[in-house]
Amino acid sequence: MPSKLYLKPPEQCRFDLVSLGEVMLRLDPGETRIRTARQFQVWEGGGEYNVARGLRRCFGLRTALVSAFADNEIGRLAEDLILQGGVDMSYVRWMPYDGLGRSIRNGLNFTERGFGIRGAMGCPDRGLTAASQLKPGDINWDHLFGSQGVRWFHTGGIYAALSETTPDVVIEAVQCAKRHSTIVSYDLNYRPSLWKGIGGQTKAQQVNREIAKSVDVMIGNEEDFTACLGFQVEGVDASLGNLNVENFKRMIETAVKEFPNFLATGTTLREVHTATVNDWSAIVWYDGKFHHSQLYPKLEILDRVGGGDSFAGGMIYGFLTTGNAEQAVNYGAAHGALAMTTPGDTTMVSLNEVEKIMTGGGARVVR
Repeated sequence: MPSKLYLKPPEQCRFDLVSLGEVMLRLDPGETRIRTARQFQVWEGGGEYNVARGLRRCFGLRTALVSAFADNEIGRLAEDLILQGGVDMSYVRWMPYDGLGRSIRNGLNFTERGFGIRGAMGCPDRGLTAASQLKPGDINWDHLFGSQGVRWFHTGGIYAALSETTPDVVIEAVQCAKRHSTIVSYDLNYRPSLWKGIGGQTKAQQVNREIAKSVDVMIGNEEDFTACLGFQVEGVDASLGNLNVENFKRMIETAVKEFPNFLATGTTLREVHTATVNDWSAIVWYDGKFHHSQLYPKLEILDRVGGGDSFAGGMIYGFLTTGNAEQAVNYGAAHGALAMTTPGDTTMVSLNEVEKIMTGGGARVVR
């Protein structure tokens, strides 16, 4: 079993990264609350998609989305937003709309940013969505990974939890990616509300442990590894507070023994002082060693949603371009920190800004 990531040369592949996941319209009330809003700013977002968009817009890589939309005006608005982000939609399926959304629709996600002692809050409206109705056989994975070529494939536990069929779609995709020597990353992203409808935590562990057999780079925090894979972190209380990083490291060492196919793992470390002030950093385990990012104490946050996805995108960029875990964890942590300074799920920063932060640059005005 290799201990390091083998990456296909870019000239052999059409895409640097492809993500499988659902994209919703995010409706953002800005500084007010959902329950009192009179207008909303519209963004697009989705845990797996955010990685592809960040790698395209911030880092300039060739990325694509595998997903599905109901073919109506809301779906076409999502399409317009995705194309503005430069993400290829060749593998997006358009499904006929029934006129009412009785059987198929597009997802919405109402999201408050939070402030001070009031935490961020999401209120998703995503039942019967087109992406959740994808099933095995709908996507020609052999054509994507074999004929066209993909260096890195990314998906996650949010998409796997959407319906009775999406776990099998994920399993089909990751197994095919491995047959074609494509690196697979998976963000566990445990959401109890999603798994509740299809079997709860028991189903979450059954599905995620099967998917984990084909994963090279596993991403998740202490709750994710516990709920999705059944690993316990010593000394963590019922609220998942008081995390001792050394105990988390021991849990990762146990995980990689059980799943020797994990060539790398990554996690963000966040201590929440208030909704708008967090301590922020990250750890990557790779080739038997732990690598810590620089620390971002008392980081001021405008919108925390998507910070973890931007960490994942930056980490992937670091591995794709340098193969160096120390660089990867710092690209990830810096990109995630910067993404939380702007509204919306997706990054609005540039590679130059990320590298400036990585090298100790400050927040003085740039003229």
